[in-house]
Amino acid sequence: MSKKKVYWTLQVLGWTLLIMFEFIPFTLEYGFERTSFYSALANIFLAITLTHVYRLVIRKWNWSSLPLPRLALRVIVSVLGLGLIMAMVNQPLDRETLQNNLLHQPLVFWGYYSNWCKNLLSWILSYTVYHYVEQTRMAGYEKIMLKMSMRETEAKVLRSQLNPHFTFNALNSIRALVLEDPSKAQLSITQLSNILRNSLLADRRKTVDLQEELKTVEDYLELEKVRYEERLQYKLITNPQAIYWQIPPMMLQTLVENGIKHGVSKVMGGGFIEVKSEVVDEILVIRIRNSGNLGKTESGGVGLKNTAERLSILYGKGASFRVFQDEENVVCAEVRIPMLSESMLGGTQQELA
Repeated sequence: MSKKKVYWTLQVLGWTLLIMFEFIPFTLEYGFERTSFYSALANIFLAITLTHVYRLVIRKWNWSSLPLPRLALRVIVSVLGLGLIMAMVNQPLDRETLQNNLLHQPLVFWGYYSNWCKNLLSWILSYTVYHYVEQTRMAGYEKIMLKMSMRETEAKVLRSQLNPHFTFNALNSIRALVLEDPSKAQLSITQLSNILRNSLLADRRKTVDLQEELKTVEDYLELEKVRYEERLQYKLITNPQAIYWQIPPMMLQTLVENGIKHGVSKVMGGGFIEVKSEVVDEILVIRIRNSGNLGKTESGGVGLKNTAERLSILYGKGASFRVFQDEENVVCAEVRIPMLSESMLGGTQQELA
């Protein structure tokens, strides 16, 4: 049943039961009177009309978004105002009863007034609290959706920052081959085209399979070997359980590029880079080890910062990233990535709760 149908059902049923709760005992004691019956029907209609007007007002002016003190003041004024209308309408309807009781109860009008205020307070308070909670929930939902949109935009910006730097380095690697070894240059151009294709797709995808990312890394390292030749040695070690794990696109390529630029290229005689991935306690652990020393090399700047931010945007606190001195003359960049669920791909469901 829709919210609208539920609302009208409760309106009609609630006020009918309330008015009949007073009308039936009166009829049993004094007998059925057509005038009293019509009066009861008029009360039902008037109560529904007035409370519905209140509903329209609170929705139109968005009272539920007001601070609680200002909202409470409006609720009190509404109860007093609507109660006064109901009492003033019922006084002439019950004129005969009032005339019989006025001699013994001079304040009978205030009794009518307080009784209607009590009944209206129950309805208005119930509806206002419901609407306030609903408004707060929707505001929270909209805030989460806006946050998700901002985080996705940030992720796209971060990914786009990686491509120009990578393309520049790759083209420099190929340039030396054009005259020296045309066939190898042709192979390198093919590798570059594969990398650029994946780079372009990176802006459209949140994650890719680890094996696809490793292929990009391998192409990149082959291009870098053109420049460094025997000064660069590399090794890719992968656990078969990890090849379909979802990771951010171009992330490993960025870390490998950082390891070469700030590690291997700074070492006299060259060095090595090793990419090892394994699954430990349902967490993908990737370690990029390369020749170098944190105390003597640059920190990596934008590339490492972007990696940390991209992991935070996509996985929150579930992922971690650190760079440390693994052993003498060997630096390690370690990434820990949890399994990406369908809910995380579509939006973080914990934030929506």
